[in-house]
Amino acid sequence: MGKGKKVLALILSLTLCASLLAACGGKSDEGSSSGSSASAAEVNKEGFPIVNEPVTLTMMGPDMGMAKWSDMLFFKEMEKKTGIKFQFQNAPNENFETKRQLVLASGDYPDVFFGGQFKAADEVNYGGQGVLIPLEGYIDGGYAPNLKKILDENPDVRKSITTPDGHIYSLPFIDLAAVWYMGPMWYNGEFLKKLGYDQVPQTTDELYTFLKRVKTEDPNGNGKADEIPLTSVKLNDGIRMWLMGSFGIGYEDIYADANGKVSYAFTADGYKDYLTFMNKLWNEELLDHETFSQTNEQKKAKGNNNQVALFQDYHAYFTLGGEPNTEDVMYQPVKSNVEGSPVAAKHPGLAKGPFAISSSNKHPEATMRWVDYFYSTEGSDFLVNGPEGLLFEYVNKDTFEKKRLDAPDGKDREEYRATITPAYGINLPQIANEQTSNGFKDDFSKWLDEETAKKITPIARVPFPSIYLSQDEQSQVTSIRSDLKTYVEQMEAKFITGQEPLSNYDKYIETANKMGAQKMVDMYQAAYDQWKNN
Repeated sequence: MGKGKKVLALILSLTLCASLLAACGGKSDEGSSSGSSASAAEVNKEGFPIVNEPVTLTMMGPDMGMAKWSDMLFFKEMEKKTGIKFQFQNAPNENFETKRQLVLASGDYPDVFFGGQFKAADEVNYGGQGVLIPLEGYIDGGYAPNLKKILDENPDVRKSITTPDGHIYSLPFIDLAAVWYMGPMWYNGEFLKKLGYDQVPQTTDELYTFLKRVKTEDPNGNGKADEIPLTSVKLNDGIRMWLMGSFGIGYEDIYADANGKVSYAFTADGYKDYLTFMNKLWNEELLDHETFSQTNEQKKAKGNNNQVALFQDYHAYFTLGGEPNTEDVMYQPVKSNVEGSPVAAKHPGLAKGPFAISSSNKHPEATMRWVDYFYSTEGSDFLVNGPEGLLFEYVNKDTFEKKRLDAPDGKDREEYRATITPAYGINLPQIANEQTSNGFKDDFSKWLDEETAKKITPIARVPFPSIYLSQDEQSQVTSIRSDLKTYVEQMEAKFITGQEPLSNYDKYIETANKMGAQKMVDMYQAAYDQWKNN
């Protein structure tokens, strides 16, 4: 497979990630109870058009440089469908956040912010000031039936977009099908076959035995002891996350267990067991001794040379080379003696902040109905792919099964798509689910779904919800987390390689807590408890 196709496959595999940014602000009750205003009588709550008399609004959004939004077929067709026309205030994506901050400070606001992401601190700050209006009244007042259904069926999503003052100031991107937090680990299928495995290892002991056999039994068959049982790039490419899960640690750095107890991963119960296991692999040369010094390109070169048995990447063939295949199977997180293991991090399927309505907007009900369309499968299909018949057609409209169509005149499909819709390279308010991808998955993608459902989904949970901290708390945890990151990663490498004996682990914990680890956990525990009881 060519390099371009690999990049496209990676782009298609990635899901959007949600952040843990937060802050607090004042209180505003405007529009929070009934979602009514002077323009309500003009809005049709069902069907199209949304308004019987044309409405023109202003919209600010990030420009990816592929086409002007005013020229995009998506907006032209939406105007015909809804009766709502937009005048655009775009800024280049690379400095969009700076431009938006200047606009917010100016007092001259666009009616709608569409695309990009509001930081949690800005949501609460500008919401509390009345610059961004509360949206929950319009959602619950009948102007967003698609979104309301999603929020009613997924109460954690509603909690995660509701600020401490009880209001929703922005709408998210929601992916109900998301599972992968980052790329899985993969086994070299040739090695498994050569060593006689018809099932991947299920426990840490079985994993150790497999890695040991790779080291000693020449599974690549070249007569050299050049096999590398397990490799990584500073453990940051995903190895850490997957192997910490074997000891009950629900990585990210801050996570809540099934009982609601918040922990810092690098001081959590089970972390010493993880270090002990990794130190054992290092001492027996089962973990690549270039792990803490090599680049990703060097790791991939070893894979292409058929030396690597177990590794992390978005797809196995990205490291091993060749074409997509079902022989190089997905790693299944292995169980240790730690109670509750293994666990796996699940993608939250939520990217907050790509849509907001400003106080300048005289037609918030109509605007809410406009954006609500994208929280339906049909609307999301339209937003992502443009009108039916251009880049796709429905094979079965009842199930939303689709067929891809080539771009006209032999154009690159993705580049052409970027000229007809803004849904290219930025977060937008919409839904993604199994139906939005129905018909777009090839046999390899379907196999990936099966492997994920069998090996990861049953033990996957979101490490930590998207919560709000006060401005002071956010400032503190940002500083603490930054200082700790350098220290804990340095100590992790030293413990694993033996430069620091594990007998000094208690001193390490003491130092981490002096640097604020426990203080940070306490703040997140309080925020988590508030979120849980919201």
